[in-house]
Amino acid sequence: MEKLTAFVSEHINDDTTRLIMKRAKWPEIDMDLAVNCIESRRKLKGKMQEWCDEPRLVFPRRLSAEQCSSSATGAYKADLAAGIVAGFKLADLTGGLGVDSWFFSKKASQVMYCEMLPELCKAAQHNFGVLGADNITVRNVAVSAESGAADVVFRTPKEILSDFMPDIVYMDPARRGEGGKKVFLLEDCLPDVLTLKDEIFKFTKHILLKLSPMADITMVCDRLGRTCREVHVVAAGGECKELLVWMDKEWDGDYMIHAVELHKDGEPGVFSFSPAEEKACSTVAGKIPEMGMYLFEPGKALMKAGAFNLVAERFGLAKLGKSTHYYISSGELGQDLHGELRDELQRHGKVFRIMRLEMLDKRSIKAFGKDFPKAEVTARNIPMDTDTLRKKLGVASGDDAHIFGLKSDTHGNLLIAGETVK
Repeated sequence: MEKLTAFVSEHINDDTTRLIMKRAKWPEIDMDLAVNCIESRRKLKGKMQEWCDEPRLVFPRRLSAEQCSSSATGAYKADLAAGIVAGFKLADLTGGLGVDSWFFSKKASQVMYCEMLPELCKAAQHNFGVLGADNITVRNVAVSAESGAADVVFRTPKEILSDFMPDIVYMDPARRGEGGKKVFLLEDCLPDVLTLKDEIFKFTKHILLKLSPMADITMVCDRLGRTCREVHVVAAGGECKELLVWMDKEWDGDYMIHAVELHKDGEPGVFSFSPAEEKACSTVAGKIPEMGMYLFEPGKALMKAGAFNLVAERFGLAKLGKSTHYYISSGELGQDLHGELRDELQRHGKVFRIMRLEMLDKRSIKAFGKDFPKAEVTARNIPMDTDTLRKKLGVASGDDAHIFGLKSDTHGNLLIAGETVK
């Protein structure tokens, strides 16, 4: 292991294809494992920096490093679990690289890591030891509705959980089908939560699921049934990263949605609501923007969560258009954006001060491109996409300016130049 660690550190920036071709030069090195470690570390850089920086860790599968949680989302899940049950025991039935189990172990009394692939189990056992996570038990086993043969790792929930009796069962079902094709329906993922959930609930009160950010929230909760208590839509770095569904065996009511924007510095922005609240909410659409007003661009979590009208109601904003999910402040409210409201909005998205606006046409596109040669560009709900608008403007990325092509219900297609409010 020391030779492997030294080799990986020495060749971390090398061309891995060339290393494989020259493997005979290093007969004492398991080159396939070394290359997987090198490429996995590259995928973990900036994503799971704690693991990337520890040279003694081993990563046998690149795909596992690609699919694992980030530091930010892993920590959020651990905090969520601690909020469900303090000092919890957790069974991670889809262990993978072990990132989630490791984060859970920081808050849990005990964690049971379960994984069907022997090489991942062996690596996890080693890595947890290096990291000092001595409250994690590793099991080479996979959950299934039926047990497998003696030489197969599939076991029923009873066989896996009855002795451990966790407070929480965590699952991140694999979202790839035949040929590596991505799948999104619950029944197409492995393990099949729909088939297993009732049996799992015999041995735990809580199930926490990590699902694809592409999954439809309403459909997921309808199919999982009455035990859905909360859905957490987690976004970071301008991307929706995952959906977390908390299922409570004793819950029999409406579920809450939490739109969560994770930030590198400071507390996450959390916008909580029920689907019924959003459905009952009516808001003013068609607000006419003016110079000096403020434009609010919701983050990915809010948009995925579907809080289209409540955003306007709670923050006292008006929508630019019914189907254009951008929001305008009134003149009076604009003064408040220099204080607490500005800070609150920036936890959930981006705020821009409107510097210029005109009807979208060839003349305005040419003028905006000339006056704002460096600007980010966004097109929404107009007859061209962002790339097309950017090409027509002829601008380069940079500066604090942002040009929006947006549809207003009252004024048609508009071109708006905004300055980022910091």
